[in-house]
Amino acid sequence: MAKQSYLSSSVRAIMMAGFGTALLAGAPAMAQDQSDDDQQSAENEAAVEKIQVTGSRIRTDGLDSATPVEIITTELAEDQGLNTLGELLRTSTVASGSDQLISAYSVGYVTNGGSGAESISMRGLGASRTLVLLNGRRAGPAGTRGTVSAFDMNALPISIIERVEILKDGASSLYGSDAVAGVINIITKKGAGGEVNVSGLTPFEGGGETYRVNATYGEAFDRGSWRVVADHNVNTGLKRADRDYFDCSERYLFNNPTTGDRADPIDPRTGEYHCNESGYGLFHATGTGLPDGTSGGRYQFNYGGHDVQDPTTVNPYFPDIGSEGSNPFVTATPEGWYWAGYNAESDGLLDGGGHPFRLGATMIPETTVSSVFAQGDYDLTDTMSMYGELLHSRRVTESQSVRQFWTADYGYVPIGAVDGFEGSSFVLPVHYTNHYGNETTIDYTRAVVGLEGSIGFWNWDASYQRSHNSGEYAQDIIFRDSMLMAQDLLFNGGTCDGRVTEFSNRACHAYDWFDPQNIYGNPSQEARDFLFGHDVGKTTYKQDTFDAYITGDLMDLPAGPLATATGVYWQRDEINDVPGENTRNGNSWGLSSAGITAGEATTKAVYTEFQVPLLRDLPFVEALDLTASGRWTDVDAYGDDTTFKVSANWTIGNGFRVRASRGTSFRAPALFELYLEGQTGFLGQTVDPCLDYANATNPLVRENCAAEGIPESYESAVGSSGSMTTVTGGGAGVLEAETSVSEGIGLVYASPEGTFAASVDYYDVVIRNQISSVSGSAVLSQCYTSNDFANEPFCDQIDRRDGSQDGDWSVLEVRGGYLNTAMQTVRGFDFVVTYQDSFDFGDLRVKLDHTHQVERAFQQFATDTPEDSLGWIGNPKSIGTLNTTLTRDDWSYNWNMAYYDRTEDYSYFGTDETTYRGEDVTFKAHIPTYVVHSISASTTFNDNIDVTVGIGNLFDKQPPSVSPAAAAVVGNTPLFASQVDYLGRRAFFNLSYSF
Repeated sequence: MAKQSYLSSSVRAIMMAGFGTALLAGAPAMAQDQSDDDQQSAENEAAVEKIQVTGSRIRTDGLDSATPVEIITTELAEDQGLNTLGELLRTSTVASGSDQLISAYSVGYVTNGGSGAESISMRGLGASRTLVLLNGRRAGPAGTRGTVSAFDMNALPISIIERVEILKDGASSLYGSDAVAGVINIITKKGAGGEVNVSGLTPFEGGGETYRVNATYGEAFDRGSWRVVADHNVNTGLKRADRDYFDCSERYLFNNPTTGDRADPIDPRTGEYHCNESGYGLFHATGTGLPDGTSGGRYQFNYGGHDVQDPTTVNPYFPDIGSEGSNPFVTATPEGWYWAGYNAESDGLLDGGGHPFRLGATMIPETTVSSVFAQGDYDLTDTMSMYGELLHSRRVTESQSVRQFWTADYGYVPIGAVDGFEGSSFVLPVHYTNHYGNETTIDYTRAVVGLEGSIGFWNWDASYQRSHNSGEYAQDIIFRDSMLMAQDLLFNGGTCDGRVTEFSNRACHAYDWFDPQNIYGNPSQEARDFLFGHDVGKTTYKQDTFDAYITGDLMDLPAGPLATATGVYWQRDEINDVPGENTRNGNSWGLSSAGITAGEATTKAVYTEFQVPLLRDLPFVEALDLTASGRWTDVDAYGDDTTFKVSANWTIGNGFRVRASRGTSFRAPALFELYLEGQTGFLGQTVDPCLDYANATNPLVRENCAAEGIPESYESAVGSSGSMTTVTGGGAGVLEAETSVSEGIGLVYASPEGTFAASVDYYDVVIRNQISSVSGSAVLSQCYTSNDFANEPFCDQIDRRDGSQDGDWSVLEVRGGYLNTAMQTVRGFDFVVTYQDSFDFGDLRVKLDHTHQVERAFQQFATDTPEDSLGWIGNPKSIGTLNTTLTRDDWSYNWNMAYYDRTEDYSYFGTDETTYRGEDVTFKAHIPTYVVHSISASTTFNDNIDVTVGIGNLFDKQPPSVSPAAAAVVGNTPLFASQVDYLGRRAFFNLSYSF
């Protein structure tokens, strides 16, 4: 190997780790032109640095970097029973301060990356603004559906990982697009030898078990090394019935929140508060003019044989309507039917909560991931080596949910037309089914080949990477053409008479909309074959990158050598998402439709970086270094941009140091933001500003709706289904890149004896021209609050009925999509405190990570008031972890505490008050300060058997309860708050055998 200067070799090692000069202080010494004494001194210094900074096998602090860096080793996962990369990364306060995408969210919801996908959003800025690297090179996106853009944390097993380096600062000048909030660099294991590992986790209550087995082997020889890892991981999943806090959604309303006096109705069948889930039965419409606190309710079949009242003898509307003891709307019902939900007391009889389909619904999907990873390097000559990596993983995720279906396309049925019923009102038959499962299979492959070498004192590296994501998503659906045929038979009569559905080609079946078994979800096989089917979509995402750079020392300055790195970069992304045939042609009833999302983008870049030692060995200036970097990037989908970053590292003396940085970043539009093909959904007509606009408080709304020709008498969406179609599409040809400015300054202290260290860092990130999805309701608002209504482009995105039919002016369709409209600001402080020392009772290390967030404001349009979401549920202002490790003799004991500040949504609503059946009540919409503990112990037997046992969520901290009126919930557990623990107390173990 050619001779290299000490500094250039350090820079080279850091560049290969993917973090530029950020980790210079911890870089290995590789110089060969030093004397033996100098080399030994450098090695000793590196060793001291390692002890001072790392101090544990759990985490190092990043205290000596020019920008804040957190380093997490996978031993932390063993000590806390963490099973996936996503779980490991969510322990960092840069992630735990905001709600993260976890697999549970994909049950019943369409999430970015598809079912089971997990991603990390640093600082709450979004996963698309967090760059993920694998061994210093981009990890291509993984997932399904048209909105694939982020790396799926499930694709990489935790057994492959040695450590994760988190750069808590924008870094587009080094890494290009997406490095807005920061960079996550995943470093894989290397070295010789083999290991077999078995681990598992079992909650005390059952459900949610995980099991993993993996094996690895590698060898090192004179000219290189290689290693192979195989991993199989199973998560058995969690169902709603597995936990009491998931199985029942009580209204959780209070007459007096101080005393705890509840306003919830009691279910007379159980004696408990009623479970207010979406239900089934004949939803009853009686018209207007009912007394306060009453409604039409619902006719239900008495499946459980409970003691219920004859519905024809009930009149909750007396004396306003009808006579006492006689139903004014329904005079006869078949045997076994009763009336519920017409007032507060009868709400307790509404069905839905205890249905076995509901209790069997998935909370955490069942997931199996199998992976193989191989890497190797070989010295071709004394000055040039080749290396390679290969990762392949297959993830299969299954989930099961429930849904309703009803005669939405034709509406209500006169109750007298239903066999056995007589009366003057109308009913809507609403049915229940568990034909709402999905299965997602993702094959993710990533290969890297590269060459590295030296030319004199300069070092170079060139690598090519390809990632290939192939996903298939199968979804249970209800055929729309079958639903239309079934409703047509009900409303217009006739027989099947050999009829076949238009798209699904299903033989007609005379579906009985009023059969109690059909309503309950137990139809005949013939009915299932007619109504139900499956749709299978396929997603392919390919990413190719080429990166080449050269690094070395330009010259010697008085304070040290001037080092530089310069490189070129090329990237090509391609997406092709083909939803299932029925989804594409709109034949999936009640679910959104979508077209084919296909497109590509090519990126070219040139970048450079300089390390400038400015001052050395002066009063109050032991060292002052400046780092500057810049990058020019051209993306063919939108254009070119330049970014820069400047950081300073000032060692004052006596253990004190100041670091500061300022830089710009950018994010090119993701492919789905450019090319997403018309996804449809539904919005209620109540979001239409022109509905009852005569009473609108905004004069512009009254003026613009009148200018549209809509009469003031338009007070309800007559004749419509009560919903409008929304269409979301990509912004190719319109979108530009987001730009941001990131600033930070920090103070670091490390005690001379190496027992105490602390840092505080302030961060400030402002994103302008942010790409956001403009919803249908936002389009409507922007149109009808415009000062230039006649020329307002948002108004061109709205199709409305013309009032010619029943005076109906309802919105037919509103088209949203991705636009550069928004601005986002985040500010806050990161604190790190570490103490370590040796005592008679053992070696003790305590580490505190704490983040206090000051602002996270989002402004969608220039005329909007910025909205700060800090303190809302899922977004605590203060979060932290306290980790304590005691090593005594052959044992190591670990205690970890994670804490999250109180959050609430009262500030979002502006109140904690609502009404229930006309009565004033209060709701609960807060999560108290939430603290979770874990403990573990580990030891080694015979020098090659490592054992770890522990208990997670030691005190069985359960999720808090909130009111469904104020938050998205499962049971009464807030759904979009990833800080909350779903599993409860669990035991875990890890057993490793090395050879």
